[in-house]
Amino acid sequence: MSQRSDLRRRRTTLESEWTRWVPRLKEAPLAPGGTALRPEVTESWLRSLSSVDPERGSAPDADGDPVARRWAASPLRRPVDELAGELNSIAADAGFVTGVTDESGTLLWTCGGRRMRQRAEQVNFAPGGRWDEVAMGTNALSLALRTGRPSTVFSAEHLVSVLHGWVCYCAPVHAPDGRVLGVLDLSTTWDRSHPLAMSTVRSLVTAIESRLAAEARVPGTAPADPAFPVRLSCLGAARAERGGTPLPVRPRQLEILALLALEPDGFSPEQLRAALYGDRPVTASTFKAEVSHLRRALGGGITPRRYALTTPVACDAVEVLQALERGDTSTALHHYRGLLLPRSEAPGVVEWRARIEVAVREAVLASRSPEHALRYGDRAPYDVAVHEHALRLLAPDDTRRSIAVGRLSIALDD
Repeated sequence: MSQRSDLRRRRTTLESEWTRWVPRLKEAPLAPGGTALRPEVTESWLRSLSSVDPERGSAPDADGDPVARRWAASPLRRPVDELAGELNSIAADAGFVTGVTDESGTLLWTCGGRRMRQRAEQVNFAPGGRWDEVAMGTNALSLALRTGRPSTVFSAEHLVSVLHGWVCYCAPVHAPDGRVLGVLDLSTTWDRSHPLAMSTVRSLVTAIESRLAAEARVPGTAPADPAFPVRLSCLGAARAERGGTPLPVRPRQLEILALLALEPDGFSPEQLRAALYGDRPVTASTFKAEVSHLRRALGGGITPRRYALTTPVACDAVEVLQALERGDTSTALHHYRGLLLPRSEAPGVVEWRARIEVAVREAVLASRSPEHALRYGDRAPYDVAVHEHALRLLAPDDTRRSIAVGRLSIALDD
């Protein structure tokens, strides 16, 4: 109760300051003095009042390329995709909505619980909305972009009055070369304000930047290709998206999509049914309904008689195999994040799972790079041969030997 009362008093004070100063600033742009407002807030008010009406109802839409195309080409897409489950869980559990912008302040991706997302969409906190200072005045996203530092904006610190019911926590995401690529934002209602929210944002940004740095060290990697509108992740996790939006598909349909991505020549109906169900007695109507649902989710994209994809699908399992065919173990390990659909018992998936796992493991054991053995060993904690291989390749004074020794000890004790 004490925290809620403190937040309410703070909000009341800020509302009073907003009411006192914003109309004056519109008439005479003089910096307020001796107030409860932070200097970075009042300075932002002064800058943005020339272009933003404080009574506007929502953020404007961005001009230029469609947001789906921007997101597909963004360097932030791959690391955010990899963290999407964690981001959505944090947002939904804590009553937040999460957003990622590009360097211009245009929102490219959001997630969160249904109610909070609906509320956020009312002010166009949604993909395509512009949240830079010129478009939407003082807010945490615009301040983080302008300063290159984490920023929090609470209630009536926002210039636009419709945002006074919100609190936003943002931190910029930097490329390995130091450029600001965009910001990550956690937003919620003012009464849920919490001091730990900013530390959560910082840790999530650190995770994104670590993945960007890892990609920069891996030759041959590139941002997501707009030519592949559907992205399927099926190694270690299972999700499919189109233009940054999750596809409404069930686990069985993800199995079908993975099999079709791995078999570009497709399947006859009998072959695909066997790959999914084996000898299980499943009716033809049940099987056809699963394929039909996936076809609708893809907007077509599956041929009707011999099942094959006509919609381009980027698939991490395919990328692993393509890298191995090129002899590029580093890129293969970058994409390999675990077993293929680990919860699936579909015979075709089980077969592909074994094929991919064996191919990656053999490439690691044939490599003369200790980094490959260490990286794969993180995914295979009980593989004695891989840990022994890492120890053979590591120099006697390499501090990473302790990692391999520890893993080998655990594997031998198992």
